[in-house]
Amino acid sequence: MVRLDTIHPSEGARAWADRYHKDPRLIELVLREAKRIVKMEQGVIIAETSHGFVCANAGVDGSNTADGTAILLPEDPDRSARLMQAQFSKRFGFPIGVIISDTFGRPWREGLVNVALGIAGISPLIDYRGQKDASGKTLQATLMAVADEIASAAELVMGKADGVPVAVVRGVQGIQAAANSTGARALIRPAERDIFR
Repeated sequence: MVRLDTIHPSEGARAWADRYHKDPRLIELVLREAKRIVKMEQGVIIAETSHGFVCANAGVDGSNTADGTAILLPEDPDRSARLMQAQFSKRFGFPIGVIISDTFGRPWREGLVNVALGIAGISPLIDYRGQKDASGKTLQATLMAVADEIASAAELVMGKADGVPVAVVRGVQGIQAAANSTGARALIRPAERDIFR
């Protein structure tokens, strides 16, 4: 969490904010959190974060926080998930998977969904490639982002504005416990395979 009164906007942040009636301190935070600006247009900034996430405002959020503050993405969401996972598993006496999520928009789709930012204790992907589908055909590209699907489903019961910080999800078929989970970084498509970059 960052207090906005500690942020001194650059001239570029001020100009962008004035043009689109935004808070220049928030724009400055977005520019600082961005590893790469993907697009700045129509008052929207799409940026790649140091984590590799491509999202609006580099994940800087002014909602669900006290006036005069903004929330940044965790510095290392997978590490945060591992710490929580260890604490929860110890407290409850059995392995618990943890997903830290946030709301993201999606290209070519209206609406927002929650996606996994940090993962511990479960595999983030289910790989069906090489298996047969219902018609007996071999699946070629079916690599399901199960952690994103769980994150999105959990948001339905948490609610965006209800102040519910945690959802417990049980009974997901096909999910694998993973003591050494690859984390959410496994969900980021490598640049060499990203045809939109």
